[in-house]
Amino acid sequence: MVISPEKDPVLTEYGRHAPHYDRRWAFYVDATTQATLKRLGAHPGDRVLDVGCGTGALLKATAMAVPEAELVGVEPSPEMLRIAREKLGTSVDLRQSRAENLPFPNEAFDIIVSTNVLHFLRRPLEVLHEMSRVLRPGGRVVITDWCDDYVMCKIFDLLLRLFNRAHFRTYGQRECHELLEHADFASIQIERYRINWLWGLMTAIGEKHAGQQRAGAKRSESASG
Repeated sequence: MVISPEKDPVLTEYGRHAPHYDRRWAFYVDATTQATLKRLGAHPGDRVLDVGCGTGALLKATAMAVPEAELVGVEPSPEMLRIAREKLGTSVDLRQSRAENLPFPNEAFDIIVSTNVLHFLRRPLEVLHEMSRVLRPGGRVVITDWCDDYVMCKIFDLLLRLFNRAHFRTYGQRECHELLEHADFASIQIERYRINWLWGLMTAIGEKHAGQQRAGAKRSESASG
């Protein structure tokens, strides 16, 4: 489903920033990309989905690091997606889609990754359940985002809540752990780190266990009944 930018502040903001996004935020994009790639753990033959892939920076880095991986990206902003397609060509399957409604069958991916998306989500638990649906049992979700445990992130979060309609909220390590637990992920690990003296991030990793497959099947049956 395509959402009109007039009704979605995230689409409005990224449609406006897309042409100069990579240049304007070069340090931040590179730092988050490298930090996430270091923790991604992708191997040849893995099918990897990047949710909210933006201009394709992480997908490009992953393709260079693990060329035998099968890469897929979804992004709601058509302007950002256009740049990703120019950057990646036809080597990566790119689709316009929202994180709440991924256009893939159940258990289609080995790894699902998302960077700098969590703080925009109005319904993060819904998105995590959707990620779990398209993740195979034993597969991993890898999420990198701002960490509210750092003072500057907390200050920016408060300011953006007041002055930026696209921003929703940031999370600390404990809150992020609880979100993943509520989405039934197991073996959760969350690492906090700074990318410079000012800004702190966290990368959360969770594993889908076999029990989630049965729960997901029951939810699907209920919805179709």
